[in-house]
Order: sequence, then C-alpha cells, then structure tokens
Amino acid sequence: MDITFFLRGFAIGFSIAAPVGPIGVLCMRRTLAEGRASGLVSGLGAATADAIYGCIAGFGLTFISTFLVSQQAWLHLLGGVFLCYLGLKTLLAKPAEEAALDRANGLVAAYASTFFLTITNPMTIISFAAIFAGLGLATTSGSYVSAGLLVSGVFIGSALWWLILSGGVGLFREKFNPKGLQWVNRISGAIITGFGLFALLSLI
Repeated sequence: MDITFFLRGFAIGFSIAAPVGPIGVLCMRRTLAEGRASGLVSGLGAATADAIYGCIAGFGLTFISTFLVSQQAWLHLLGGVFLCYLGLKTLLAKPAEEAALDRANGLVAAYASTFFLTITNPMTIISFAAIFAGLGLATTSGSYVSAGLLVSGVFIGSALWWLILSGGVGLFREKFNPKGLQWVNRISGAIITGFGLFALLSLI
C-alpha cells in the first residue's frame, strides 16, 4: 500500500476545490445566512461529486468520461439553468424566511444542489483526467488499492477546503444583521446568476 497515492489525491482534491467559483460563493453565502453546517454540507456535496469524477479517472473508466464529455453541451445547459435558478432565488430571498426552513430538509437540499452543480460540469472530469495523466497517476487503473487511496485523498482534500472555508466565513456571521444578510443575498445571487448566464452563453 503506497500512502503517496492518498497524499497526491489529497493535494489534487484540495487544489481543485480551492478556486472560488459558483460553489464557493454559494457556500459562503449559506454559511453567513444559515450557519456553518449549511456551508459545510454544501461543500461536501461538491466534494462527493469531485470524488466520483476522481473515481472515474483513477479507475480508468474511460467509457464513462468519454460519454460525459460527449454530453457536455446538455450538462452545461442543465448546470447553467440551475445556477440561474439558484442565483435568482438567492437574490430575492429574505433572511427571515430562510431561517424558518426545516433544518434537516435544508441541509439535504444544500448538499444535493452543490452535488448536482458539480456533477453537471464536464470540465471537472477533464481536469481530473489531465492532472492524473500529467502526474503519471493513470496507471492506478491496474491497482484498486492505489486508485482507492487516490480517490479517498481527493474527497478528504476537497472536504478539508470546504471545512476551512465555511469555518472561516462563519467567524463573521455574527457581524451581519438582517439588512447586511439581505445585501449578502443580493450580491451572491447576482454573482451566481452571472456564472449561470456565462455557462449558457458558452453554448452559443
């Protein structure tokens, strides 16, 4: 058992999750509006999708990655429309109404939404395949143990980033009053909608 595969997967998962995109904005906004748990669970949804794509690349499941890439136009369309929906919903949301949501259902929805957004981004599988090939990790397809360590590292590395992000942003939550949270909703909603529109325009 080569623990270096886990460490490499950890570094890859952390580095892929770290750039702030629509998921990062969504995670920060949910942390401020609904608490650290909501922000962390949102991040874990993305980490799960990252692990699935890492699994596809790590186990050499090229037929799945080829299919996903061939369907990237439809995936971009689904992801773009969903981002626009989430962005507009966030833009128009009122903090008081969000606080009244059922906690368990809210966490499940937070997890599912970021999982869906990440899994419908075909660039993720392309990124994993390119990184694995560049680092000579494509050979793990012949070793289930090595591939398993690699994928586990990807998930934990990605999850650690979301833990750090939600924990760090959560430190500022008490500084926001309802009016401040309203502006957080407006700004983050506009940014998320912008990402969605960009995804849709990329299809033209």
